[in-house]
Amino acid sequence: MARIAGVDLPKNKRGEIGLTYIFGVGKSKAQEILNEAGVNLDTKVGQWNDEELNKIRSVISNCKIEGELRSEVQMSIKRLMDIGCNRGQRHRSGLPLRGQRTKNNSRTRKGRRKTVANKKKATK
Repeated sequence: MARIAGVDLPKNKRGEIGLTYIFGVGKSKAQEILNEAGVNLDTKVGQWNDEELNKIRSVISNCKIEGELRSEVQMSIKRLMDIGCNRGQRHRSGLPLRGQRTKNNSRTRKGRRKTVANKKKATK
């Protein structure tokens, strides 16, 4: 199993797909990395030799990935919350940020339903 940037890549996947297991590397970025390292895109991760792995590691070391990228994203969100802009307030309250409606959907951001009981009618 190939280990790059602290992530174990699956042996049986093609190179460009296997690299997407690294946070911050998508399909197009993986293609760029493999082309720069001179590795065939269709070669499976398990078939890479040590020389190819070292080339890929050296190319990836120039990119912002994994922990460094995660911390940068968290700092951006924290900055939005600190300045109190609309996106920051939505982050703080756990609601969708980009203008989606919240009456019917947005269960992913809001969490499980919290049922509120109706008021009972007064009896005569």
